[in-house]
Amino acid sequence: MANINDNYLKLAGSYLFRETARRRAAFIETHPEADVISLGIGDVTLPLPQACIQAMHKAVDEMASADTFRGYGPEQGYSFLVDKIIENNYKGLGIEADEVFVSDGAKSDCGNIQEIFSTDNTIAITDPVYPVYLDTNVMAGRTGTLQPDGRYQGVTYLACNAENNFCPELPEKPVDLIYLCCPNNPTGTTLTREQLKKWVDYALEHDSIILFDAAYNAYITEEDVPRTIFEIPEAKNCAIEFRSFSKTAGFTGTRCGYIVLPKTVTGKAADGSRQALNPLWNRRHTTKFNGTAYIIQRGAEAIFTPEGKAQV
Repeated sequence: MANINDNYLKLAGSYLFRETARRRAAFIETHPEADVISLGIGDVTLPLPQACIQAMHKAVDEMASADTFRGYGPEQGYSFLVDKIIENNYKGLGIEADEVFVSDGAKSDCGNIQEIFSTDNTIAITDPVYPVYLDTNVMAGRTGTLQPDGRYQGVTYLACNAENNFCPELPEKPVDLIYLCCPNNPTGTTLTREQLKKWVDYALEHDSIILFDAAYNAYITEEDVPRTIFEIPEAKNCAIEFRSFSKTAGFTGTRCGYIVLPKTVTGKAADGSRQALNPLWNRRHTTKFNGTAYIIQRGAEAIFTPEGKAQV
């Protein structure tokens, strides 16, 4: 008989957004007259920008001709998209092409990244939190059991509430992996350059890694709020950034995102030596992923055109 991964039995019921969708559907069925405002998964309400649609139509036509057909592409992403990402989001920050990995979305990346880390790492998450950060670590066996108060043993919870103006405070004791979402889901909190530098300084002091989810970066308008953690120069030694086209351009059903993992970010091997994380992620990414579809990447590229930016 095949043994199961018992860590899945630690999970608290069903996935949060599936449960909220079930409850919403049940309520609507019994109250058809109700005008329900959904507070479940944050889907978009408008269609894709026309520049994306036109680019994808053209790419579909290319797939119909032997001269322009594309099969397997580079797992890390086509250079036409990677170059645009760097030019538009990381210009002047020293991010190189082989430090960007195009994927099927930030949700997948946030869950998958923990595979390159040992299960004995300690984690810190904000509270409340996007469920993927916690649940994937539970699945991996990086936490203890669920307690009566709804929290897991072995997890450092960083309060984000009205008492601290929804701004998490630094952990009281050293942790290995720190999940930060900025702007935050679900509180909407942003961190100023000064506040974010404190987290980078903490990570460098304690040899921690910051897993920085910037899926909502397009909503930032304040001058003192960094658009990327890599605006803090030292972050290139301790941070991995996750980005999404879902909130930027409505790609929730189209699926495209990317990770930025500088080659200067390192972890410790069992023998005590320092190991760059970039080649580890590259190995994982290329082994388990065949790359985001060419058609989708052409649509994502179009976001960075003048027309695409205006339509977004």
